[in-house]
Amino acid sequence: MRQSFGATTRGGRLGSAAVAIVALGGVMASMAAEGAAAATTTSSTVSTTKNAKFGTILVSGKTVYTLKASSTPCTARCLKIWPEVVLPKGVTTPTAGSGVTAAMLGTVARSGGVMQITYGGKPLYWFFDDKRAGQVNGNITDKWGKWSVVVIGKSAASSTTGSNSNTGNSSAGTGGVSF
Repeated sequence: MRQSFGATTRGGRLGSAAVAIVALGGVMASMAAEGAAAATTTSSTVSTTKNAKFGTILVSGKTVYTLKASSTPCTARCLKIWPEVVLPKGVTTPTAGSGVTAAMLGTVARSGGVMQITYGGKPLYWFFDDKRAGQVNGNITDKWGKWSVVVIGKSAASSTTGSNSNTGNSSAGTGGVSF
């Protein structure tokens, strides 16, 4: 009987250990994905591209946006949806790419010693749901404020409505902010 009890206990322990290992693997995969996402939130070059609806827009790998903040601050949850466009470690100034006026670029210090890129004094952000330069899915208003694509050279004559259930409290967005 004792041997049977020990086998059952060992089996129970092995089962529990297997569950713990699977759970740990999921946590590690999640951490790796977060690390990969964080690694992609740096850029040093800001340039322009053409968008059918907005015209010439600002990009840094992907489309960038500015924020007219609401009373709800953009903290950790917000920054997962709206990552700051920050310079890579060791880089002190952003580079003006094609179509960008270098004098309009700047930086602002953020927590952890990172430098966020600004354009015309406004901090720049990416939208998590944009996958490429020129794609504009984040021209919306959510609980953190009004997010606007940066339009270069002419006013954003078009307006767009946008809603994204992932951002929470989304409502209609308007045209981009022009420089």
